[in-house]
Amino acid sequence: MTKQQGSLSINSDNIFPIIKKWLYSDHDIFIREVVSNACDAITKLKKLDVMGEVSLADDYKGRVDVIVNPEEKTITFADNGIGMTEDEVKEYINQIAFSGAEAFLKQYKDKTNEDQIIGHFGLGFYSTFMVADKVTIETKSFKEDAKAVHWESEGGVDFEMEESSKETLGTTITLYLNEDSYEFCNEYRVKEVLEKYCSFMPVEIYFTNANAPVEEEKADDVIDATVDEDGNATEEKKEEKKPEPINNPTPLWAKHPNDCTEDEYKEFYRHVFKDYKEPLFWIHLNMDYPFNLKGILYFPKINTEYDSIEGTIKLYNNQVFIADNIKEVIPEFLMLLKGVIDCPDLPLNVSRSALQNDGFVKKISDYITKKVADKLSGMYKVERENYEKYWDDINPFIKYGCLKDDKFREKMKDFVIFKNLEGKYITLPEYIEATKKDVVEDATVETTETAENKEEKKDSVYYVTDEVQQSQYINMFKEAGMDALILTHNIDQPFISQLEQSLEHVKFMRIDADLTEGFKEEVSKEDEETLKTKTDALTEKFRAVLGKEKLEVKVEKLKNENVSSMITLSEESRRMQDMMRMYSMNGMNMGTDMFETGETLVLNANNNLVQYVFDHKDEDGVNIICEQLYDLALISHKQLSAEAMTKFIQRSNEIMMLLAK
Repeated sequence: MTKQQGSLSINSDNIFPIIKKWLYSDHDIFIREVVSNACDAITKLKKLDVMGEVSLADDYKGRVDVIVNPEEKTITFADNGIGMTEDEVKEYINQIAFSGAEAFLKQYKDKTNEDQIIGHFGLGFYSTFMVADKVTIETKSFKEDAKAVHWESEGGVDFEMEESSKETLGTTITLYLNEDSYEFCNEYRVKEVLEKYCSFMPVEIYFTNANAPVEEEKADDVIDATVDEDGNATEEKKEEKKPEPINNPTPLWAKHPNDCTEDEYKEFYRHVFKDYKEPLFWIHLNMDYPFNLKGILYFPKINTEYDSIEGTIKLYNNQVFIADNIKEVIPEFLMLLKGVIDCPDLPLNVSRSALQNDGFVKKISDYITKKVADKLSGMYKVERENYEKYWDDINPFIKYGCLKDDKFREKMKDFVIFKNLEGKYITLPEYIEATKKDVVEDATVETTETAENKEEKKDSVYYVTDEVQQSQYINMFKEAGMDALILTHNIDQPFISQLEQSLEHVKFMRIDADLTEGFKEEVSKEDEETLKTKTDALTEKFRAVLGKEKLEVKVEKLKNENVSSMITLSEESRRMQDMMRMYSMNGMNMGTDMFETGETLVLNANNNLVQYVFDHKDEDGVNIICEQLYDLALISHKQLSAEAMTKFIQRSNEIMMLLAK
């Protein structure tokens, strides 16, 4: 071969500066591209061996070596794959954007499986010029008559090519790093990148630091010497420690689910996600038609606050890492999970790190959603006990999925469960049915509602958002034989709003939104007049003492005489106030004064302290009791402000001092 010189044939004007600076957002990606090409070279050679185009030795084993040399500022990639002839170097290297994988598949399209070839774009090799001033290639083809080729280029535009002295099969690429990229001859940096992109590539990858100190070899017959208990010297021949690949060519997701054990799933989870808390359960995806997709999705044990939930779905293409959490493929709500998805059919762009706009991607996303819904609904039907055991952890994920994905909501709507005051899990229809049954059994007075009003009346679903703060209301519910649902997660508020929209007959009310009939005694018309008189008098008194002109006051006969006062806040007012607070947190200056309505102070006519206030309402000394009754009611409704709590403590001390006199 005569020495040749020339300029790279570029299909589009000025494309190389674009490749060098803008094609890849992360410069470390060149390692993924070159190692992927090396794996392809080995895969192609094995394919040719199967097809009888080449005869490999029985002990042939494909491998890729990555070698860093910190002193010479180089990084080398070597494989024992198919190699290239002089013509192939001209075709695949000297012409940018000509894909060797694409040409190989075209030539052997009737004999090979496209899914097993990684590269399709012809630009991966040129990513090396993002980090290197000079790149050399030494390659020898599997073809018997082909001579080895040396190729080198400085700057990525001009090249030199001549015959090489390389005798072994395969390709070796050496990068002479530029000053800004010396990090890529650092052992730990390169290992980090290899772990990120190449942990599961289908060919064994070995890493070497050329400047690492080499241990002196010991004689084969005396490897190690020890002294036994009697003082006699003994010699032990240790097995030579063989180098181990830095990757796992057969990842768990590539296996059939029946061949995977529970321990393997857990170990894979720990290894990939560095999470040593065991996952709750997992879904193994294994699909061959109408597209090839494999993967494992794990349901981790999540935190109690929705804002702190963060998962990771790693996307692979033929065992090559592409990116985390690509929303085009993975439904948004699944981002709460942890998992890996490998889909060779994904329509990637030239950098392999972003998806082209393709309707096929939507089909993949829909399939993943369906498989997750099938797993959860199947668990509900067959493993109800486990489903309930996991519910506290998985319910934010399911509710978020219902909010974000219509198809998921349609599949899961019958399998959403709620914990009630007894700690049992029930569905919404079961709660409504039980509530109606209780109402029928407890009814003692014939109602005067018209048929039309009955049809318009919605089913009230009571719920708790804070079991400690609302404990007084919970106790009253239990005493009245009533039930409520526990909805303590941040996502529950938007979720119940969605339920109200889809179920027009249902109205959710927080447990402190109103006093139900179950809390109150039945009163005669005469008692009603008395209660009205007390309400009018005490409304005037409490408004004056508290300085709250808009405060609503009601005097009711509650069954529990130990309860002196309560606060109720209408569901609509509370939701409006919550919304206004949210807007304020987001920087929107929207005053909440106009929405501070709906709060009602309920005073128990059966309580001696309330009766005392009514009987002595004109005395100055009763004011302190009014303030205390209001704060006591407020404490069981929400947390007091710092100022209000200080006053409450001071007032409590004053009252105790009065009692002590």
